[in-house]
Amino acid sequence: MEPLLDEIFDGTLDGDAEYVVETVHEALEAGIPARRILDQALIEAMAEVGELYEEGVYFVPEMMTAARAMQAALAVLRPHLVKASVQPAGRVVIGTVQDDYHDIGKNLVAMMLEGAGFEVTNLGNNVAPERFVAAVRSGEVDVVALSTLLVTTISHMAATIEALQAAGLRHRVKVIVGGIPVTPQYAREIGADGYAPDASQAVRLVQSLIHSPQLVHA
Repeated sequence: MEPLLDEIFDGTLDGDAEYVVETVHEALEAGIPARRILDQALIEAMAEVGELYEEGVYFVPEMMTAARAMQAALAVLRPHLVKASVQPAGRVVIGTVQDDYHDIGKNLVAMMLEGAGFEVTNLGNNVAPERFVAAVRSGEVDVVALSTLLVTTISHMAATIEALQAAGLRHRVKVIVGGIPVTPQYAREIGADGYAPDASQAVRLVQSLIHSPQLVHA
């Protein structure tokens, strides 16, 4: 890896957004293609962040700061990636289900997915089933990711899947679920395509679902 790419990689791991953005500008000025910066520095760094989290070396705060540094760099790269017609790894719509206003876990999943090269539409929290349906209907979507932190709102996951089915859109997308009250068994019961207990595993799950037609339950 080139020195500037190494520096972007290390800066992302450290969560130093200002340094990463400055170095991304330097890399672009040095003629390094935006795609190489994305693939060999940012995506590799976020994959390392996921591994460090699973090894118990990183925790949620470290993941969040690394993800914010990656997002800051991605904001610089995005116009160059569009100009070069670089396609995302896939397209994900994510949101916290209706009547649940929690955001942190869902936002971390969204940032980690962006760090893995996915195009993410974050619908926010308290998202009614109809909004998920509208998002799928309005564009190319590969995966719908549903989050909840409350036992009292978990039923809205099933309602969202039912709404996608009623709209004739369920066959077009994979649906994954996650959050404190959610279990692999519940995911299977409501007809979800997979369950992930944390952001790192959510990335691997989405990657598996996009590249495999079979159901995957993490």
